[in-house]
Amino acid sequence: MAGLKAGSPTPQALTVHGKSRVLEVVFSDGAAFRIPFELMRVYSPSAEVRGHGPGQEVLQTGKRDVTLDGLEPIGNYAVKPVFSDGHDTGIFTWDYLYELGQQQDVLWAQYESRLAEAGVDRDAPMGTAAKGHSHGGGACSSH
Repeated sequence: MAGLKAGSPTPQALTVHGKSRVLEVVFSDGAAFRIPFELMRVYSPSAEVRGHGPGQEVLQTGKRDVTLDGLEPIGNYAVKPVFSDGHDTGIFTWDYLYELGQQQDVLWAQYESRLAEAGVDRDAPMGTAAKGHSHGGGACSSH
């Protein structure tokens, strides 16, 4: 996830809606998305969520009420959200935000399926779902 693909739409406006907990992104191709903070948090492109390799993903729970404490620009290709639960290591490229917006329904369904497979509730505290998942030698110490 290096940055923008040639010819990819770029954001024309980013609006944080704190009360409704969504990030509104309007792209240069006219697409506009309202991406819930929870979706961003559970699909964060960080090692804490994705792990350090295939099979090391960590199912995120208890993120329904997460908010954004900040949204930091990363060069001209991404933003880094600072979530209210302390998570601040995911770098969301414009391409990834577009994908999250465009694939929301599919991603929600996949998330609900993973929750059901793990036998945990969406609102369960973190740690409940992560049991049995290895980090290949330990968790990331920065999280």
